[in-house]
Amino acid sequence: MSKTTTPVIELKDLKRRFGVGDAEHYALDGVDLTVQKGEFIAIMGPSGCGKTTLLNIIGLLDRPTDGEYVLDGKNVEDVSNARHAKVRARQIGFVFQNFNLVERLNVIENVALPLTYSGLSHLKRLERASAMLKNFHLGEREYYMPWQLSGGQTQRVAIARALVNDPSIILADEPTGNLDSKSSHVIMEELNEVHKKGNTIIMVTHNPNLTTYASRVITMLDGKIDSDTQTITTEEKAEKKKPTSKRPLNKATSVSKPKKAKATKAKKKTTTKKAKGATK
Repeated sequence: MSKTTTPVIELKDLKRRFGVGDAEHYALDGVDLTVQKGEFIAIMGPSGCGKTTLLNIIGLLDRPTDGEYVLDGKNVEDVSNARHAKVRARQIGFVFQNFNLVERLNVIENVALPLTYSGLSHLKRLERASAMLKNFHLGEREYYMPWQLSGGQTQRVAIARALVNDPSIILADEPTGNLDSKSSHVIMEELNEVHKKGNTIIMVTHNPNLTTYASRVITMLDGKIDSDTQTITTEEKAEKKKPTSKRPLNKATSVSKPKKAKATKAKKKTTTKKAKGATK
């Protein structure tokens, strides 16, 4: 009998309403979504379709008007805002399009921010932030201010900050939206490495090229899920293109055998000609 694993995220008939009276509208209008541990999901759709609202609710930055949200098997509907903050600090890492670094804090202090609820001392928090920055080759930028970094470096700092508390879920809202193509590639490769370690990633994007990194692509329209497709990732495509391995031949054997065969054949021909000549 196969084991059934509890989904990381379950959304049931989720709705989010904004405005009142004639101005009332649904940013989310009955979303059902199940996310398993280790998935890399890309969410696409036109502006205003509810992508960011969905991400904010999953990240406990907003609450649904109606419906049910179950995180790691627990309904978060009746959890207080203070408790939400602690759950975010432990389980969820955020990567935003606009980086959202605190301008008055240097790089290492920005990365250490999510550890505020960890119970670690200030020194320990800085040590962990420093180790995380080294993973992203930003050790020499620890005491730079955010305005002294390039766009790509700033986003890498943002990813380091998202990962410093070792969260199980990474939420990325247009993580490459403000970057050039080269920096975008670097950031996506970083996220891909994070995914390989077992993290669940949910990414909102307008860029269809980025869906090659995802194992599942969801398209939203008018506050609802319009399509939900399992995809083949870049790694899986590369694996499929690899030739099937055959048992390697011994080099000496593979080279010498044809030579011996030719030589034998030549001898036979020579012998035959001599024999014919002798008969005549």
